[in-house]
Amino acid sequence: MSEKRLEGRVALVTGASRGIGYAVAKALAAEGAQIIATARTTGALEQLDDEIRSAGGQCTLVPLDLMDPEGIEKLAGVIAERWGKLDILVCNAGVLGQITPAHQITAKTWNEVLGVNTIVPARFIRAFEALLRASDAGRALFTSSGASTSRRAYWAAYSASKAALDALVQSWAKELEDCALTANLVDPGATRTKMRAKAAPGEDPETLPHPDEVAPLFVELALPSETRNGEIVKFERG
Repeated sequence: MSEKRLEGRVALVTGASRGIGYAVAKALAAEGAQIIATARTTGALEQLDDEIRSAGGQCTLVPLDLMDPEGIEKLAGVIAERWGKLDILVCNAGVLGQITPAHQITAKTWNEVLGVNTIVPARFIRAFEALLRASDAGRALFTSSGASTSRRAYWAAYSASKAALDALVQSWAKELEDCALTANLVDPGATRTKMRAKAAPGEDPETLPHPDEVAPLFVELALPSETRNGEIVKFERG
């Protein structure tokens, strides 16, 4: 039996109830990581838990609305008390908002998109940096998007939120050059997810990579031996 590369490491994955987060949680667990999975949808989290445990892995479920003003900080407190560290943070949860002209984007949409895609990751950095530094090789990963640079018409809210995320993480990464903690972004490209289906309803999903194909890239960047820091790593199929 091959050695599991993340045996004994603690990994927190947001947006783990479906899509890329679901696949990444499974992939990390398959490599031996203890998974802490968060999402708003309890039923889908329970399905993830069943799948991980049936494969011999370990999973702790935390139903959580990331926009809760105190939820992230309370979660950090629980993890600190139980494990005293966090080895892997995967900030994957995201929302698309509306594909619409910029002048039609409502304040509610701006608040939701920037809140989930940018401010929530910033709160995770604030709440979890100390726990990630407590690891011998902390790894923080954030799901980026090509929309941060393509900035197509009608994608203003999502593009702005992802561009801000890239700037946030890359700036933070420069602060980490004196320690074992690294922070990187993953651009998965167009992937077979519900968000992609909403953004491109006329697209054939079978032509796109499945989240299970993207997940190994997250695993690679989560390894203690990984040295990249402050990079936007693009998934390339095949």
